[in-house]
Amino acid sequence: MTAAPIVEFSDVSFAYPEPGRARRRPFRLTALTFGIASGEILGVIGPNSVGKTTVIRLLTRVVTPRSGEIRLEGSPLAALSRADVARRVAVVPQALPAAFPFTVAETVLMGRYPHAPGRFFESEADRARSREAMAQAGVLGLAALPVAELSGGERQRVVLARALCQEPRLLVLDEPTAHLDLRHQAETVALLRRLRRGAGLTVLLVSHDLNLAAEVADRVLLLNDGRIERIGAPESVLDEPTLSRVYGCPVVVDKHPSTRRLTVHIVWGSS
Repeated sequence: MTAAPIVEFSDVSFAYPEPGRARRRPFRLTALTFGIASGEILGVIGPNSVGKTTVIRLLTRVVTPRSGEIRLEGSPLAALSRADVARRVAVVPQALPAAFPFTVAETVLMGRYPHAPGRFFESEADRARSREAMAQAGVLGLAALPVAELSGGERQRVVLARALCQEPRLLVLDEPTAHLDLRHQAETVALLRRLRRGAGLTVLLVSHDLNLAAEVADRVLLLNDGRIERIGAPESVLDEPTLSRVYGCPVVVDKHPSTRRLTVHIVWGSS
């Protein structure tokens, strides 16, 4: 990495507390050390239950490392208030609840809260930023509609608009295309590229979609069994032997004929 890191994980380990009876599959993350450079898109991939979501929870102070240190823009994360973190990091979850009782405009304006948590009313500048964020995410025309009336894909774009309204330094995306049709998947990828070029936004992309990670990420971090299996450029991480071993099924890694980006295909077994 050439740019200074926005996020640094240094030998970070974590384990969820054991319940009253022993867990059948104890979960832990071990010795995570990596950084995310300013303006970089880092893709985090791996099978289910390897710790991808826990990385997000650690970064947003929902949970605390057992050991090691996380730094955000050079400051120890543990020393920052939740408002400080929220002004710098915005998370786009997989979906909003279907019964979320607000309009699109109201929901997007919630992204301004970390900038003035003691204030009861938004300013004209807040409303202008909200309109800009809705336009970026393609939901400005839905502003007056209740979120509960939207499709899953539309709700996902509303959550993205709320995160953009937050004006973060780091945008964390948790399965950002999971509920989107092909057209909106393509638009989301294009938006990520525009944000990185225009605003210098840094992105942590957590996804099961290996092809999405290969398409947009500068580097890919592959988690396996609570540790970093490999990190680097997509070409150095997404190779057939490694993916087949980590995911437990045969895969073929090829290059798209026009874009030359890597594509990963499952080798389907015969019945």
